[in-house]
Amino acid sequence: MKPSRPIRRFKRLTSRRAMSGIASVEFAVLLPMLLLLAVPTYDLARNIQANMILVNLSREGANLALRASLTFPMETIMNDLAATTPPLDMVDHGMIYITEVMGDNENCNAQGTNCTVRNIVLAQYEWQPNGQQSTYAPTSAVWNCSSGNWGSDGSCSGIGTGLAAPTANALTGQLMAGQIVYVVESFYQMQYVFGSANFGFGVSTSVLNPNLYSMNVF
Repeated sequence: MKPSRPIRRFKRLTSRRAMSGIASVEFAVLLPMLLLLAVPTYDLARNIQANMILVNLSREGANLALRASLTFPMETIMNDLAATTPPLDMVDHGMIYITEVMGDNENCNAQGTNCTVRNIVLAQYEWQPNGQQSTYAPTSAVWNCSSGNWGSDGSCSGIGTGLAAPTANALTGQLMAGQIVYVVESFYQMQYVFGSANFGFGVSTSVLNPNLYSMNVF
C-alpha cells in the first residue's frame, strides 16, 4: 500500500530540510578555512601592489630630481610624486627622501694622484606633506640628517663641506670624482588586515613585513 500524498509530501519536505541543514553546517565549518585563505591572499596582493608603486615612485623621482632640480623645488617634486601613489596613503604612512651625492677625492699624495674616492652628501631633502613634518619618518639608509635640522623647505641644514662633508652610504666606490647623482628613497608602512595568527600545535602564519622600502639612483 503506497503512502498517502500528504505523507509523501511531508517526507520530501523533511528530506529537503535535512539537506539544507547539512549544507549550512558544512558552510559554517568551511567558512573560517576560506577566510584564512582569502584574507592573507588579499594582504599579499596589496603588498605586491604597494611595492610596485614605491619602485615606480623612486625611479621616476630620481629621474625628475636630476632633470628638474634647477627648475622646481625638491618639495614640489616630492609632492607631485606622492600624488601619483593612490591607493597608498602616503600622507599618514609614507615618506620620501632625495639625497644629492657626489664622488670626492681624498687621501691624495703631493702630486694629487693615487687618490681614493668617497661619496659625500651635498644635500638631502625630506618630504613634508602639507608643509609639516610627517609623523612617519623612518631613517634614510643613505645618510641620516640629525633631528631638528630640517628646514621649512624640507632641506637638511648644517651639512658639512669638503673634508667635513658626511659620507653617503650609496654607490660606494662607483662614482668618479665630481660625478653627481640623486638618490630617491621611498618608504611606506602597510596596514594589513590579517596580520599573524597562531592556531596551536605548531601551526601559525607569519605576518608580512609592514615596512616597505625602495631606492633608485639617477
